[in-house]
Formats: sequence, structure tokens, C-alpha cells
Amino acid sequence: MMEMVINGVSTRKVRRITEELCGTSFSKSTVSELCKALDPIVREWNERSLEAVAYPFVIVDALQLKIRKGGRVIPQSAVLAVGVNAEGYREVLGLMIGDSESEASWSEFFTWLKQRGLTGVDLVVSDHHGGLVNAIRRHFQGASWQRCQVHLMRNVLDAAPAHCQHSLKAKIRLMFNAPDMETARRLLDDILSEYGSRAPKAVACLEAGFEDAMAVMALPECYRRRLRSTNGLERLNREVRRRERVIGIFPNVASALRLLGALLMEQDEEWTPGRCYLRMDEYWQWKKAKDEASGEKTTSEGDQAA
Repeated sequence: MMEMVINGVSTRKVRRITEELCGTSFSKSTVSELCKALDPIVREWNERSLEAVAYPFVIVDALQLKIRKGGRVIPQSAVLAVGVNAEGYREVLGLMIGDSESEASWSEFFTWLKQRGLTGVDLVVSDHHGGLVNAIRRHFQGASWQRCQVHLMRNVLDAAPAHCQHSLKAKIRLMFNAPDMETARRLLDDILSEYGSRAPKAVACLEAGFEDAMAVMALPECYRRRLRSTNGLERLNREVRRRERVIGIFPNVASALRLLGALLMEQDEEWTPGRCYLRMDEYWQWKKAKDEASGEKTTSEGDQAA
């Protein structure tokens, strides 16, 4: 029954299925009580230590939920992070539910991750949100912030007149796929020149976000495609949203943590023995050369994973 609930089957349907298959009917409250057995399992996973390995790349995002609190339905934010560890495997680092996506809530989330042992962060990927960006810069000093290129593209096109959106999108995509920053800046200049008078708000948005959206260009080329947007995490969000939609309004915060945590734990278990997400050999060679060039002492890959 717990597995059915986690996979998006409503408690009403669970009752009908068990009655049809087993000849016994379970009430909604009974199903809910049984699902509470997941709480200590989810809590242990969500609060596990992250000290065993470094996480050079971290992707963060948030989901909006509706949760009943004090007799009212209150919008809440579920913030989560996915990391790529020193060996190139993805992990769901943690989930926290709070009142908003403010700088304070993101700071609380990042502080919690660091207290659990999150270290070695070199790049943080996220959407553009003032509170989030400020929290990233505060808690991950020395790391680069990569603004999601997909979100920036949407923002730019939303500000552009309909008649030039298609051609502008093609040119921005070409710029994002540039082999180096020199070429990317040249393509940006071409866009600004061509669309400056036709779509002034759009090109102003693009120009303002260019440097942050191209931070990934500092990495070796083989890492850029998967780290230039939050797409990998948003696919996970869509799966969570598909199952969360069955509930609609959570009766309390504990129930939201239970369902979302169980889903994320399930995904994390699939990622752990699965295919390597990124081959990290070239990254560690690049980082070593970069640190030596700047006169900093670098840690070997083995030490990072120790």
C-alpha cells in the first residue's frame, strides 16, 4: 500500500484496489497511518552525512506546494539539491520545506547541507532568483554560479515581440553552443546589433544575464552541456509533481516531507548504482592545472573522495 501511495495512487483508489484484490477494505486514515512508517526511513536518508565525498557540481531548485497549516492552506516551497560527486555520480543531497524562496530560507538550506558535510563545490547551477543567488554567493564563496540557460532563454523570448522570437531563439541557441567565450561574445554583439532596436527589452535581458549564463564555459567542453541548465533536476521535479498532483493539498508538512522524500530517496537509489553521469578524470586534471596556475594547493581526486 505504501508503494502505491508513493507511485501516485490516491488513498481512495488504494482502498478500492485492496478491497477488490484482497476482499478487505482499508480506510483512508488507515492507509495514511501505515504510510507514517516511512517517516524515520526518509528522515535518516534526508539527514545522512555528506562527508565521505566532495561534490564539485550542485544543482538547486524549488517546488511550490499547498500545505494545510492552522486551518488554512498556505503556499510552501520545497527546496532541493542534486549533486554530482567526485566520481561523477548524481545524488539527491537533501530536501527542505519552508515558507518561501527568500534568501533566509535558501541560507538555512545551504547551512544545513554544509553542516552535514557538503564540501568541494566548484559550480552551483540554478534559476535566477535574487534571494537564491545572494545565498549561493554567501555560502559558496569561491564557487561559480551558473544561471540556467533555459530559463534565461525563456525570459528573453517573453520580452521579445512575437514576430522575431523564432529567429532570436535560433541565434541565442547558437551563442550558447559557442566553442569558446570569444566566439560567444562576438555572437552576443551580433544579436545586440541586429535586435537592439527591434526587441530592446529582450536584448537588455540577454546582455544582463550573459556572463552568469556562460559561467560554465570555464569548464572543459565535455561538462558544459549537462551543467548549463537545471534541466536534469527539472525532469526529477516533473516526476515529483506528477505524483504530488494526486494529493493536491497536503494535510501537513510531515506528509509533504514523507511523499517527496520517499520519491527522492527512490530516485537517489536508482542513480547510485546506475550509469556514471559525468566522467570526472578531465575535470580533476583541469582543476589541478587551474589551482597550480593560481598558486593554490589542490587536493588529489583520491583525497577528494576519501
